[in-house]
Amino acid sequence: MSGVSAPTGLGEFDLGHLNFWARPESEREAAFAQLRQLGEPRFVPFINNLPLAKKNDGVYALVRHADVVEASRNPKLFSSEPTANSVADMPPWLAPFFDSMINMDDPRHSRIRKVVARAFTPRLLAKLEVDLQRRATRIVDDVVTAGRGDLVTQVAQRLPIQVICDMMGIPEHQYDYVLERTNRIIGYSDPEYTGISREYLVRHGAPGRRHIIPVSARLLRAGLDLIRLVRRLGEERTRHPQDDLISALVNANADGERLDPRDVGTFFILLLVAGNETTRNVLTHTVKLLTEHPDQRALLLEDYDGRIGPAIEEIVRYVTPVIQFRRTVTGDCELGGRELHRGDKLLLFYNSANRDETVFDDPDRFDITRSPNPHVGFGGPGPHFCLGANLARREITVMLRELYTRLPEIRTVGEPERLLSFFINGIKRMPFVTTG
Repeated sequence: MSGVSAPTGLGEFDLGHLNFWARPESEREAAFAQLRQLGEPRFVPFINNLPLAKKNDGVYALVRHADVVEASRNPKLFSSEPTANSVADMPPWLAPFFDSMINMDDPRHSRIRKVVARAFTPRLLAKLEVDLQRRATRIVDDVVTAGRGDLVTQVAQRLPIQVICDMMGIPEHQYDYVLERTNRIIGYSDPEYTGISREYLVRHGAPGRRHIIPVSARLLRAGLDLIRLVRRLGEERTRHPQDDLISALVNANADGERLDPRDVGTFFILLLVAGNETTRNVLTHTVKLLTEHPDQRALLLEDYDGRIGPAIEEIVRYVTPVIQFRRTVTGDCELGGRELHRGDKLLLFYNSANRDETVFDDPDRFDITRSPNPHVGFGGPGPHFCLGANLARREITVMLRELYTRLPEIRTVGEPERLLSFFINGIKRMPFVTTG
């Protein structure tokens, strides 16, 4: 929109500065609303303290729904390589652990995605359905006994991590081991997991150069631990296959295709980060939202089976658990009125696209009956649309049914403790009670 001045509060470093992500959610949403009105994608500096890098890196922020969809649909021009899950190019010492198929274009991406998709056999999915209900029942049993506590640790994080580990064939005694390392990876910019004070991170906007080695070492150790765990299991399943996902991935399918141990390991990390975090945070945010919007809770519980489908889509839109992913421009082009050049970086802000006023009527309203709802909370349309979207929907459906059938008065109390991150819209702790 021509003639619109730069909005107050969108300073030079804001979107790339942790101070912005430490602000209240309402302030951040207001800033994105103003940014959408500016028209063409704007260049946003990002602090890059990697050794030998320019101190101030930068990206073009895609904040409108149409621009995010266009970049998602055209992977040849807007590439996921060299990385999609990091603003800065991934350092070579981390790439072996986090360079999964999400950071690949075809043909590498399609080959791995096809092997993974075929590994989800009808038998595995049938077993998964039984396990989902059994685990949800056990979780709510514990909540009934406790009566109050922390929604994240006692409910939201338990189901997805257990489902993923069980599906992969990870022994139950190692669930906590996997969860601790997953939290360390997700919390790479949060003071609890970096060992850097919140005051420093908010004041400086990012870890300093002196922090890069220890922060990278924490990430490397977490990734290495998970890779080693899956590699050992993969070697064992090659000799003695079982009815689990690791066995299906490391042994050749009908087309003779399989994944090598490295790809299985990075896929596992991707599954933990994308699958676990999406479901965990949607579940946490859902109970919080239904506490804040009792009319929507009543509407859902009047006809759970009839309304849970559109309710999940609205929750994912409203929450947007994964805030952004990156693309890299492969050739000179134009997008949203902005001329772009080979090598330019883009950040696809799904949270902003999901509040685009030109697509969603009254986008700040939480409405579980919203239709249509073309949100991009599972990624935009194209080859990188979330492979686990249907699994996430099923986990959320089963868990919420069990929770609200047995504890219809469950509600959150107080304020959540949020993850300090410009990647995940995460809640680390959220108190709850089970009676009104």
